[in-house]
Amino acid sequence: MTELNRTVAVAPMLDWTDRHCRYFHRLISPQTLLYTEMITAPAILRGDRKKVLDFSAAENPVALQLGGSDPQALAECARIAEDLGYQEINLNVGCPSDRVQKGRFGACLMKEPELVADCIDAMQNATVLPVTVKSRIGVDDQEGYDQFRHFIDAVAAAGCNTFIVHARKAWLQGLSPKQNRTVPELKYDYVYRLKKERPELTIQINGGINDVAAVESHLQQTDGVMIGRAVWNAPWLLYDIDTFLQRADVNKNRDTVLSAYQAYCEEMLLGSVNLHWMIRPILGLFHGLPGNKKWKSYLVTESPRRPKDVSVITEARAFVHTIDTNPNRHKETTEGVL
Repeated sequence: MTELNRTVAVAPMLDWTDRHCRYFHRLISPQTLLYTEMITAPAILRGDRKKVLDFSAAENPVALQLGGSDPQALAECARIAEDLGYQEINLNVGCPSDRVQKGRFGACLMKEPELVADCIDAMQNATVLPVTVKSRIGVDDQEGYDQFRHFIDAVAAAGCNTFIVHARKAWLQGLSPKQNRTVPELKYDYVYRLKKERPELTIQINGGINDVAAVESHLQQTDGVMIGRAVWNAPWLLYDIDTFLQRADVNKNRDTVLSAYQAYCEEMLLGSVNLHWMIRPILGLFHGLPGNKKWKSYLVTESPRRPKDVSVITEARAFVHTIDTNPNRHKETTEGVL
């Protein structure tokens, strides 16, 4: 297994894992590896670089996920990322959207392992940071294990030694990106077999991982897990995983995290950021607890109406009644830190 802070990661999710989301997740888990949304090389080189790449050092460790297929452009992005303080560069070889395919990047690159290898080689020559790949197990009619392993071997020959594998293939035509997250079926055995046959590589698994039991099972077969929508829907899962890994802060609870995030919001509101952009990551904080629906509804309704009023969070918190069954942690109540 890889070092502790890399055994669990939150997946890059377009329009979700922005800097506010990452800051919130970091408050919950100090060691989980966080990823940016996928950012295309042209957006960095020709767009508003500060807007797409700006982040707080408090979010680290953070990996920048890049979309692209031009080796030199990706290499320049890698140099920029290193200068800005990112901890890792990840190349997206898994997104199946039509827009991504038109740009010749994402999952369609699994059909061009030599080009991916060229991209990896260029990026590694441009930075001292680890350069990793996030892929599928195949695309379209390329669904056999041997084809999957051929792709991995070709890219590994260029010097990449860490692969995060979404354990289902992607259909490039006929399915939406949302549908591609749930069909075709997951084939975890492909990823497990790859790790057995290529033990020198760091292999992390992604896809359909929704609870601590699944994390425990996968960590017995691979070097790490990456979790996506489950963490978005119920972010406290990160704390539960840290507890399983025996690295959780026993003095931390949802209210201490929320209080710290509220202070962060107050600071951000001094600039141009409005509250409704920052409440999205916390909507699932009280998932499964009494009052959760009212908590979410109040935040969604009131934050656009009062975009500079952080007390909206305090008011919403009053709807939730929580019980902390861990005697080693402070009790969570509707009173206290907020």
